[in-house]
Amino acid sequence: RSRSEEIDKDREAYLMGMDTTASLQAPELVREVALHGRKRLLDLGGGPGTYAVHFCLHNPELTAVVLDLPSTRPFAEKTIRRFGLERRIDFEPGDFLEQPELGRGYDVVWISHVLHGEGPEACRRILAKAHRVLVSGGLLLIHDFFLDAQGDSPFFPALFSLNMLLTTTQGRTYRESEVRSMLEAAGFARIERLPFRGASASGVLQAEAG
Repeated sequence: RSRSEEIDKDREAYLMGMDTTASLQAPELVREVALHGRKRLLDLGGGPGTYAVHFCLHNPELTAVVLDLPSTRPFAEKTIRRFGLERRIDFEPGDFLEQPELGRGYDVVWISHVLHGEGPEACRRILAKAHRVLVSGGLLLIHDFFLDAQGDSPFFPALFSLNMLLTTTQGRTYRESEVRSMLEAAGFARIERLPFRGASASGVLQAEAG
């Protein structure tokens, strides 16, 4: 098997793992996020698009765009087709770290398990870009692991942070207070932690664009 084929297989395994993990908690999660009246969602770094699918299934008036690297496209489109949502969910190839702008006119941005892979400066850039794509009053939803004020619990997010420090250049799990400060610096207000708690102690921070 060629090196290219090995990379493709590894990518497929990773993305399908993302799909499996998201599929287990997305049905519960989307019920705890109030998107009534929202029309257009950007799933930033959405991989196979699993969360976009479940948000649209739960919110019949919602449409979505999954933005991720071009290599992710076939996996996302396969997921979208499986649920018959081709008319409501599009895939947009792109690099949210490198692109200066990510579009306009969204009233929801969903960012799931993205920030922990990046350093603080990259996180600030991502949140600033998310603010620019949102209409006034639009919602940003960050699904990730968040540490407490001491930075050493809950257990799994703390353990996961160690893994990120060992396997990425700058990634780590952030204290909830750190993410709140980043959101405020990007121009967000009305920041709140939603009641949802994932199986591995993941959570959701919600913020509103001014």
